[in-house]
Amino acid sequence: MNWFLLILSGCIELVFTFCLGKVSKTIGFEKGLWCIGAVSAITLSLFIVTKVLKTLPIGTAYAVWTGIGAVGTVLMGILFFKEPVSFGRLFFIFTLIISIIGLKVVSS
Repeated sequence: MNWFLLILSGCIELVFTFCLGKVSKTIGFEKGLWCIGAVSAITLSLFIVTKVLKTLPIGTAYAVWTGIGAVGTVLMGILFFKEPVSFGRLFFIFTLIISIIGLKVVSS
């Protein structure tokens, strides 16, 4: 259950980064709404991850949590914010995913 919550927390962090991307591209009232979304998402993500850290090793849990955020943010940038796709970016995203899986496997 804690691994599920850790993954959920990482995914909620992606909501934060999406909102952050929208904040940089909007003005006025809409910018305020995206800011509220960003603050709410990061607050919830941090709340969940701190609960998970009571039972999972901090080094592994934090690496997985930030890895989900890093991989997800790069993919989100490519899919939603028209960031460039290159072999190098995809290769290193893949190696990061393999590393995250490896940490999960050796921490069981």
